[in-house]
Amino acid sequence: MERARWKIHKFGGSSLADAECFRRVAEILKQQPTRPLGVVVSAMRGMTDTLLALVEGAQRGTTDHDQVLGPLRERYAEAAGALLSAENRVPVLEAWEKDASDLGDLLRAIALVRSADQRSRDVAAGFGELWSARLLAAFLDQEFDGAAVDWLDARRALTVHQTELGPSVIWEVSRRRTAEAVPAETPAVLVITGFIAEDEQGLQTTLGRNGSDFSAAIFAVLLDADELSIWTDVDGVMSGDPNRVPEAKVIDTLSYNEAMELAYFGAKVIHPQTMGPAVASSIPILIRNTFAPEHPGTRVVAASGGEDKIKGITAIDGVALVNVEGAGMIGVPGTADRIFGALREADVSVILISQASSEHSICFAVPELLADTAREVVSDAFAEELESGQIQRVEVTPSCSILAVVGDGMSGTPGVAGRFLNTLGRAGINVAAIAQGSSERNISAVVRQEDSTRALRAVHSGFYLSAKTISIGIIGPGMVGSTLLAQIAEQAGRLREQFNLDLRIRAIATSSKMLLDERRIDLPEWQSALAGHGEDTDLDRLADHIHADHLPHSVLIDCTASDKVAARYAEWLRRGIHVVTPNKKAFSAGYDYYRELQEAAREGSSHYFYETTVGAALPVIQALRDLRETGDRIDHVEGIFSGTLAYLFNTFDGSRPFSEIVAEARASGYTEPDPRDDLSGMDVARKVIILAREMGLALDVSELDIRSLVPAELESGSVEDFLRELPKFDDEMQRLFDQARENGKVLRYVGRLDRDGHASVDLVQLDRSHPFANINLTDNVVQFVSERYSANPLVIQGPGAGPAVTAAGIFADLLRLTAYVGGEE
Repeated sequence: MERARWKIHKFGGSSLADAECFRRVAEILKQQPTRPLGVVVSAMRGMTDTLLALVEGAQRGTTDHDQVLGPLRERYAEAAGALLSAENRVPVLEAWEKDASDLGDLLRAIALVRSADQRSRDVAAGFGELWSARLLAAFLDQEFDGAAVDWLDARRALTVHQTELGPSVIWEVSRRRTAEAVPAETPAVLVITGFIAEDEQGLQTTLGRNGSDFSAAIFAVLLDADELSIWTDVDGVMSGDPNRVPEAKVIDTLSYNEAMELAYFGAKVIHPQTMGPAVASSIPILIRNTFAPEHPGTRVVAASGGEDKIKGITAIDGVALVNVEGAGMIGVPGTADRIFGALREADVSVILISQASSEHSICFAVPELLADTAREVVSDAFAEELESGQIQRVEVTPSCSILAVVGDGMSGTPGVAGRFLNTLGRAGINVAAIAQGSSERNISAVVRQEDSTRALRAVHSGFYLSAKTISIGIIGPGMVGSTLLAQIAEQAGRLREQFNLDLRIRAIATSSKMLLDERRIDLPEWQSALAGHGEDTDLDRLADHIHADHLPHSVLIDCTASDKVAARYAEWLRRGIHVVTPNKKAFSAGYDYYRELQEAAREGSSHYFYETTVGAALPVIQALRDLRETGDRIDHVEGIFSGTLAYLFNTFDGSRPFSEIVAEARASGYTEPDPRDDLSGMDVARKVIILAREMGLALDVSELDIRSLVPAELESGSVEDFLRELPKFDDEMQRLFDQARENGKVLRYVGRLDRDGHASVDLVQLDRSHPFANINLTDNVVQFVSERYSANPLVIQGPGAGPAVTAAGIFADLLRLTAYVGGEE
């Protein structure tokens, strides 16, 4: 029968923090279905740092070493007392006291000369792993009934050679020594110290930071294991930093190459060097969570497969971009060699390199702490060329981050780089440099560090690794706004499930109070929350809250009719905050402000949607755009743009005074609280202006011929005065009605616009066969006459007012925005 192959398990300091953690580790090992098990351990959490701090103290002359070792003794004795029986505890604590004596001698020697070489540091730091291994082995021996448990001091087996790139295993020697050190009768569990080793002279050394992971990979090879599990305090390798991308998910499977790329660019679960031995021997690596062992974790293998083109997105902050630029570099061999040779001599590590094909410039990224050094080194290397003007400048851009997308599936797949850059652009994030290796496994971009988190979130959602999250603020939760909130609440679950879309309402504001929530407002309870926890409305603070760095896309939905709110659109758009609104004030204001809105949107890479400013949910503006963008030539547009005025003239049949119908309509909620807002024609005029500007006409409201239905004598005064005095003017309206009836026509309040810029808002007589003559009570109807639609005009008709349809139109604009920011338009 073939002997079972080893399975190696490595437990880090967080997994061995205290006695309870040791018990958890023992339970995990008990649950493993096969033996033998190799268990590589780190020092208890914080132990290595404490030991090195003792060395630092000794260098400063501290001599009371028994006192400084006291807390270590107490911590270790407490753990041993909690885990081991009195009989089993004695040899473990005796061994610890012997080590403490040796450590005390070492510290006294360091204090005597006030200096500690690297070997002394290695010896001191290595005690932590020895103590963990002895304690865990004793506990497992006590807990594993009938199973042989032993422990191995890695210094008896592992020989390494220190190089410029770090420790290198001397494999032939290490294999021989391991075979000699591991008992012939293979134990069921072999606990092995991580981090420490010997060099060629037989002296203690260490494998550096992350050394225990490296030890685990080395022993997986030395013991011919078929699997390596690295137990830590997270569920696996994440698709993004969960502290910055809350929607990040555990990646089920990674290739070795993908894992190395993610590790290099900041994924801290595993270090690239750690994987080297396992990669060379094709040993699968599992990343598991000691505190959630039921989670399958991440499996790292030779080829990951799967449908995902992108596996993860990560970032390195604290980077500076150095740019070397000059015409004298063009076509000159060896320029790059001189730059990077000089940096190598100065021990400046280069993280990313990007060079234009013109050879006019080379830029590279370095750790920000080394930026000044890099600039000085390169300037010195090219001092003569800088003096002569062959090289114009050596510039440093500080406070940068490198954002990287990683995935084997990117190779040979068109459009990945385009989506990456497009997604960043739509989030309003500028890219300073970009690099992609020929393997096409990694695309990296340099962005401002202040944009780093937003960039991570945007790209993470852009590649469908998380929901596309939109941070939303709603101003004006009146009839329309509250209806919109109800519609979003009803559809939010479906949109997330079917379209991976997270519409996150994070702010709601009235004119006096606002409610802000860091994550999302509970929509079914928003009214009571606003009443109970609302604060004074501050639109500046609201905009700052919505435009959070950790959320890539933000939108403000203005459901008011306020001039003051509309006046802020340009500011918001310039900041990169999108705007969705039924408020006509901004888009029918002075033409200069309209142009400012367009420029602000360009500057901020933002969008504004206002379909509901004309015809509520009717696709009037979209139809106009479609006609123009497909090359049609529009001759004129006319329509009934007011549901209120449509109702009034559909109802006014001469049998009752016009004033009575107005009063009745107001009582039924068909008019504004002040009916003069409807009867003045300004609402219709604003809609005509919006359509005119969509046609490319530079019109202002002052240029329209507007017929107001408000008698001049009643333009001022209270609403009550207006309604009381309006019957005095019924005769004029009756005369107009009678005149139209005698002509076989009907009265309709119509807005008109032609391609030459002639526009009017008027009460007109129309044939009874006209499309506007036979509409439902509150319908809007718009007619387009164009080259394509000349003999048979294009007519759009339907409800043009009301909370439900207006809210639905705003909702549709919001969903249209999500398609734009996701690159799907």
